[in-house]
Amino acid sequence: MSEGQWIESHVPARLDRLPWTNRHWLIVIALGATWILDGLEVTLAGAVGAMLTHRETLGLTDTQVGASATFYLIGAVVGALFFGYATDRLGRKRLFFITVAVYLLATAATAFSWSFASYAFFRALTGAGIGGEYAAINSAIDELIPARVRGRVDLIINGTYWIGAALGAGATIWLLDPRRIPVSLGWRCAFGIGAVLGLIVIFFRQWVPESPRWLMIHGRNDEAEQIVAQLEAAAGDVSLTMPNEPPTRVRTRTHTPWREIWNAIAHEHRRRSFLGLVLMLTQAFFYNAIFFTYPLVLMRFYGVPAENAGLYLLPFALGNVLGPLLLGHLFDTIGRKPMIAGTYVLAGILLAATGWLFQAGLLDARTQTIAWMVIFFVASAAASSAYLTISEIFPLEIRAFAIALFYAVGTLAGGAGAPVLFGWIIGTGSRGTLFAGYLVGAALMIVGGLTEAWIGVAAEGRSLESIAAPLSSREEKA
Repeated sequence: MSEGQWIESHVPARLDRLPWTNRHWLIVIALGATWILDGLEVTLAGAVGAMLTHRETLGLTDTQVGASATFYLIGAVVGALFFGYATDRLGRKRLFFITVAVYLLATAATAFSWSFASYAFFRALTGAGIGGEYAAINSAIDELIPARVRGRVDLIINGTYWIGAALGAGATIWLLDPRRIPVSLGWRCAFGIGAVLGLIVIFFRQWVPESPRWLMIHGRNDEAEQIVAQLEAAAGDVSLTMPNEPPTRVRTRTHTPWREIWNAIAHEHRRRSFLGLVLMLTQAFFYNAIFFTYPLVLMRFYGVPAENAGLYLLPFALGNVLGPLLLGHLFDTIGRKPMIAGTYVLAGILLAATGWLFQAGLLDARTQTIAWMVIFFVASAAASSAYLTISEIFPLEIRAFAIALFYAVGTLAGGAGAPVLFGWIIGTGSRGTLFAGYLVGAALMIVGGLTEAWIGVAAEGRSLESIAAPLSSREEKA
């Protein structure tokens, strides 16, 4: 089909009216495996950092260990932007394999690092692969999952990150124990595990079809119809009549010009862009402020030995997994705006209350961890809803790039400085100063919640095309 041809298709409506089938479960497993991989990767790298200062490993300085995390972050941001644009232009499925291949090769190469320069370079490449995954996967979730359950599925898949974090914490206890594996070898094995799991993810990816919505826009409606027919066949004996609503009418295209991308994000959907930026920035600061410095809090204020800090990650990760799992369905039933606003505000209030208890000296290592578990039971659902929001409220042609853009900006503006700031605060040993820092994080989350209540989009149960019409559907017929 040539570019610029007008077509009418029931593909979006047929996808949304599908009953839940085994094919949907396969898609959830295949996409969730990626976030498990991401959680494992970040946890392993964080635990390995201290080991790399030993002479038997790479002999890095503390500054170089911190710099390697910065290289990973830069790689993730650049990868998200580059692969996000490519996902909109080349397709979701193709980028699934490209980004996970980049991750796999870079992680395997990291295991063979011989110096700081090589380690930092391979970490940046690993980050690029993981950053690219955010855009491709969140786009695919929304475009393949029926509208009535899209919210809970998106939140649960994003929440599986913390299963990987828990697995990573458990693995480091064994891999980094010099009584079992020599110090010079254990850290290399840790990265080797990530590469092996990457191969498993590639296998899972075969279960995920290309987005029929993307195929439709790019003039391949026959392929889109075939994929939808296969999903309908998986429904078995369920009777599926043709949707009553009018078909989606679009003009096919091969790519979207940068001018049109800029106009959609900066002008046409300016309020939605502001909403996405606020939600991503506030949750990034909130998470990075606490997650990346929690071992320092345990060691500095509660006397927990460094080698035991990983044990406290397990209940922390459990709270993060259970939040989206148990609260996710409410985002489809009660609705997006009340649930997103409510979880953001409640997470902020809980952090402020916990900060006061900490400042007053009323917590110990165990109760502090329980408090974080409760906070992130709520905050995990809130953070995942930020990705859900951005993937729903922008047109199909720029969906992946919008996810990548707001992830990148939010991570740099809200997340990059938080660990440094809170690391410095913890280093002062002042409970009062750390309490003030927690109040800043709490206030930001409350601002995020109020912004959602003000200009959030009620997207529950609605087709993506009704939330944000495709850019190509509004062109005047030549």
